Formats: sequence, structure tokens, C-alpha cells
Amino acid sequence: MKLTPKTATLLVLAALVAITPFFFPSGYYYRVGALIFVNGLAVTGIVILTGYAGQVSLGHAGFAGIGGYACALAPVHLGLPPVLAVVLGAAISAALAWLVGRPILRLKGYYLGVASLGMGILISMVLNNERWLTRGPDGIDVPDLGLRGVLKDWGLNLSNGEFWYFFSGIVMILGAWAALNLHQSPTGRALRALHGSEIAARTVGVDVSRLKLQAFVISAVYASVSGSLLALQNKFITPDVAGFMHSIEMVTMAVLGGAGSVLGAIFGAGILTLLPQVLTVFAEYEQMVLGLVMMLVMIFLREGLLPSILRKLRGTGE
Repeated sequence: MKLTPKTATLLVLAALVAITPFFFPSGYYYRVGALIFVNGLAVTGIVILTGYAGQVSLGHAGFAGIGGYACALAPVHLGLPPVLAVVLGAAISAALAWLVGRPILRLKGYYLGVASLGMGILISMVLNNERWLTRGPDGIDVPDLGLRGVLKDWGLNLSNGEFWYFFSGIVMILGAWAALNLHQSPTGRALRALHGSEIAARTVGVDVSRLKLQAFVISAVYASVSGSLLALQNKFITPDVAGFMHSIEMVTMAVLGGAGSVLGAIFGAGILTLLPQVLTVFAEYEQMVLGLVMMLVMIFLREGLLPSILRKLRGTGE
């Protein structure tokens, strides 16, 4: 029986999550793996926005910051359990994306990129400057997930890197499943038509403005949940999670692996998360080598690492 691309992608991701721990030399790598999955969830949202709809955002880390700080502040000030704080952060991110997206998605090209960048910078400034609420650049503690008693009965430990590895991996797979279902839906086909040509899509009856806004809101929810996961597993959050460089990292991960492919973008997230760990041997030249690697990929593998590798393995194209 021939597997569909969606089924094959999900099986590959599930196999990677399940099998990779057998090759970990120490428990530290569970934390690295969990970070890859958190980044993988965020870039899956970038795939929906950029790979499917053809729109660019340079401020998506702002939504990750909202998700992370929701988990820190909502339990303390609103009495919500952290699990519901994740939902609250996603809802706030979706509402903000809807409000901000309506005007800025009328823009195109680098105008859209600059407008979304401004949004991200504003969110980062609020998190840095409102010390009475966020404690500013020093960061803030994040309460426990709130499931310690239940998980203890199952023999699970929230402070254990293994739990967060598998929990983050499952959430990432669920996010990939949702994105792949969207890709195959009528809405996904309309988004791809929009990516190809807005004028042609509008000519055949596609509501371009509505679809752009939908993609922006959905990708904001992905970023928010990834920020919440990061905050909960670290039990601490700083405004850096909403910073400009984090936004650039998200986009770079997606483009590096292949922004048009969920599996490719997650692959890019894994590469860009692991590379700094590997390049520490270059000491002060680490950033230079990392930049050189990325430049070479963009020049010679323009579709992204994974799609280009698969295409060459199949022997299609030069």
C-alpha cells in the first residue's frame, strides 16, 4: 500500500521522536530535543503563512512572547491553571493577529515585512518596559504545569527532560497533522493559489484578504503555543523570546529546511538548533561559520535543504 505524503510525514516524525533517544549519550540531549520540537512547532506555523499563503512576517516571536508570558502571569494574577493559560495566550495572540493583520496584510513585499517587524518590536518593548508586570529584562518565573500529582501516579516527573522531550514531540506532531490537513483542504488549495498569484486567485473567486488573515492568525497561534511550551519546560521566561532575533530564527529555520514543506521546515529547525551546539568548537568564529553554512544553502539549495536533497535523490532536475 502506497503511503500518502501526509501519512509518510507523520510516520517519519513519530519515528524520529520515538527512536532518537536511543542514541542520546546523556540526559542533556532530551532538553535539546525538546527545544527542537518547540522550534519545529513554531516553524510549522511559518509554513502555513509563508509556504502556503506566500506572506512574510518578521515579528512572529512577539506571539511566542505572549504565549510564554501568559503562562507566567495568568496563574498568578487570574488564578488560571497553566494549561488554561496556554489557551489564553493562544486566544490573545489570535485576537491580536486578527486586529493587526487586517491593516498590515494589505501591504506586499518588504512593506509587509517591515510592518510585521514593527509589531514584534512593540510587543518586545512592552515586555521589557512594563516592569511592574513582567519584571522587565530580568525575566519572570513560570509556575509548574499543574499536573504533578496526576503525572506522578503515572510514574512521570515534570522536572525530567524525558517528559518534556516526549510531550513537546507529541504537540509538534499534532501541529504538523493539523497543518497537513489544512494543506489538503479546500482552504489549503486556495492558499496555494494565493501564493502562486493573488490576481489569478482573486479572478477565480478566492477571498484573498480573508485567506491572508486566516493564515496569519493560525500561524500566530502556533507561535504562541511554542512560546508557552518553552516557558513551561524552562520554568522561566525573558523578553528575549519575543525579540527580533528570535523572529529571524523562525523564518530562517523554515527557509533553511524548506518553507513549502512541513517536514522540511521541522528539519530546518533541527539543523539550526543543533548547529550552535556543534559549532562551539570554532569558539569566536561560531557565528561566522553558521552564517557561511546558511549562505551556501541559500545559494545552492534554493528550495531548502530537505526538498532539494529529496529531489536530487529522485534524480529530478539539476
